Amino acid sequence: MIFNLVVFGHGSHEAAWRSPEAQATAPLDLSHWTACAKLAEAAGFDGLFLGDILCLQDHPEVHPSEALDPLMVLAAVAGVTERLTLIGTASASFNHPFHLARRILSLHHLTRGRAGWNIVTSSYAQEAANFGWPKMPETPERYAHAEDVVNAVKALWDSWDGVTRVADKESGRWLNQAPQTVKREGRFGAINGALNLSPEPWSRPVLAQAGSSPEGLAFAARHADQVFTVQSDIGQARAFRERLHKLAVEAGRNPQDIKVLPGLVPFIGETREDAEAQLMALSAHNFMEHLVTKLERFTGLDLSGADLDAPLKASAKDLPRNSFSNSRARLLLEVAEREGLTLRQLAVRFAAGRGHLLFVGTAEELGRVMRDWIEAGACDGFNVMPPQLPVDLSCLKEQFEALRK
Repeated sequence: MIFNLVVFGHGSHEAAWRSPEAQATAPLDLSHWTACAKLAEAAGFDGLFLGDILCLQDHPEVHPSEALDPLMVLAAVAGVTERLTLIGTASASFNHPFHLARRILSLHHLTRGRAGWNIVTSSYAQEAANFGWPKMPETPERYAHAEDVVNAVKALWDSWDGVTRVADKESGRWLNQAPQTVKREGRFGAINGALNLSPEPWSRPVLAQAGSSPEGLAFAARHADQVFTVQSDIGQARAFRERLHKLAVEAGRNPQDIKVLPGLVPFIGETREDAEAQLMALSAHNFMEHLVTKLERFTGLDLSGADLDAPLKASAKDLPRNSFSNSRARLLLEVAEREGLTLRQLAVRFAAGRGHLLFVGTAEELGRVMRDWIEAGACDGFNVMPPQLPVDLSCLKEQFEALRK
């Protein structure tokens, strides 16, 4: 059972930066990240998870888009934690395998074996433009590229198999043998050499993955230790986990080695009314034009002429194959269709939960929800995404301890 704290700048809510408690430049200050790391460890979380994209987001004039490199942030906060797994996002599309292998393994050493890599293929058109690509490749091509990259990273880590650091000063012997030369060609280019860093004495870094497309699921079944998934319905979440386990068996892996962690956005109060007031306070700061633009990008649909206060006419069957996040877009539109949401209501729901499981209530009620999901076989824990930061999550420690018994 795993519980990670996922930190998005001022918080996961789209309007978190406008909260009266929010400090404008906090996400650019080391003290913000050390505070989050200490918060996670004190509350009983297992890991700290940092996402990343390589471009400005929609409407940077009204929504914060500045972001530090997550691997650098995690290296900086390593010293204030003792047991958290520190998982940073790095794109397999825009990084060479040698760079990835070395940077992630460097973090692994600095954390004394507590590093993780969240493997993404990137999806934004502007990311492609930033790296001189004419367009972002389709999903199958991106995952084929990622397959080459991840296999190359693993090969570089494995190039030290059988190598022992002797460090014998009298004989002058540093290693018992030279690392193996890795010769690989792939969509990333070529490698002909060995990594200049040994994994010894640590086991391999944790590999996480967040795609839920057919290609993403198959990729996770082959490589992932943790899968960050968007699920808001317990039945669909259980079916997702079962599909992943089936693919893992087909890939020759033990499915129990892959932990499925849905995103969870909790509004926690002393009472349910208090939690609802927190959600309403943040929702009052939503910038609707920004949210509609985000929904258009996620779904690939043209919503520019839609009536904000009429039931949404678009449904999951209208989704283009190349939508930004087809699986998440499908979930969002299925919810809108099932509940008869207007575009405004869907945008508000998206701002609060981004399609993830949205909880509003007390800590005890949240504990029961998490237990229900775990006992139903819908997940192996959660990636918890606080809607605003700073926030006191010490109330979760008791719930985590009860779930682990």
